[in-house]
Amino acid sequence: MKEEKLLAVLRLQRCKAIGDILAKKLIVNVGDVEQVFKEKPAILQKINGIGSHALSHLFDVKNIELATQELSYIKENNIAYSYFLDDDYPINLQHCIDAPILFFKDGNINFSNKKIISIVGTRNMSSYGRDFCKSLIDELAVYNPLIVSGFAYGVDICAHKAAVKNKLQTIAVLAHGFDQIYPKVHKKYIHQLNENGGFLTEFWHDEAPLRENFLKRNRIVAGISNATIIIESAEKGGSLVTADIANSYDRDVFAVPGRITDVYSKGCNNLIKNNKAYLLSSPKDIIRMLNWDLQKKAIPVQKQLFHDLNENEQKVYDLLREKGQLLVDVISLECNIPIFQLSSILLQMELKGVLKPLPGKMFALV
Repeated sequence: MKEEKLLAVLRLQRCKAIGDILAKKLIVNVGDVEQVFKEKPAILQKINGIGSHALSHLFDVKNIELATQELSYIKENNIAYSYFLDDDYPINLQHCIDAPILFFKDGNINFSNKKIISIVGTRNMSSYGRDFCKSLIDELAVYNPLIVSGFAYGVDICAHKAAVKNKLQTIAVLAHGFDQIYPKVHKKYIHQLNENGGFLTEFWHDEAPLRENFLKRNRIVAGISNATIIIESAEKGGSLVTADIANSYDRDVFAVPGRITDVYSKGCNNLIKNNKAYLLSSPKDIIRMLNWDLQKKAIPVQKQLFHDLNENEQKVYDLLREKGQLLVDVISLECNIPIFQLSSILLQMELKGVLKPLPGKMFALV
């Protein structure tokens, strides 16, 4: 990515009054992130969700200075990053409307793995939870899954270490910038994780591990994965937030049951009782529910070819064939078709039996 474009992305990311959803809407409507800052405010204000408050923050000159400083840090330290419209942006996160427009990464991360699971839970892990976590990853290792967690005490670090032990790729999603590490006692694991995966964060290099950052990063933990597993949790906790987010993304959630008298099983038991998670008692539950055995035995099927598509329909078809499921906003941007035109095109393609709508304004080929 050119420096000018990256600077524009950083400026947009820095604007506190504009979150990731609104940022994507701006980019899609004007056609390019650099154009966002060249467009007339009167034009931008016509975009749904953009008010005078957001506009005043968008053109705040302080953001230019701060973004320039962050750009210098990225260049000087050779920091890798992924933009939400780049080919290397994780496909699972592309399906999440509130996923970050930009995140930073370190290590040897390969997002092409189709079997990605997040494992989270309490920091006050019991021996029961620790044994289950280790055994689960040991037995799933033959399927070579990518293990995601948050690098925190308890379940998180147990999952990372078990993945490293089994030579599986593992990703730690951080709630702070790369200029520090939390908790500091886990600094000794950095090299191991970088060799077997790495670290990911949406926060700028000097961002501290604030409480709200932990809650914010949970959407990445849930969104980057095909399924989220809760090993142990009290009646309230961050891992339950992650489970709720995963459910909102229509991802599978699993919870390990425990005795009703155990404090750190109450959260899992409640998830199962309220039908917010599948009961997880064995690795076989994961394999069966996620169809991992079927994926290994799958035989390629020749896709039906459609010959009655017009030029714009063919653009959409080719994009979905290449990328898989995509948000309507992403389709609009990639195909350079305005939303108001694209809605009609998608409807016609649905009537022709070419594609199907999915929850969350997603579309996929049949």
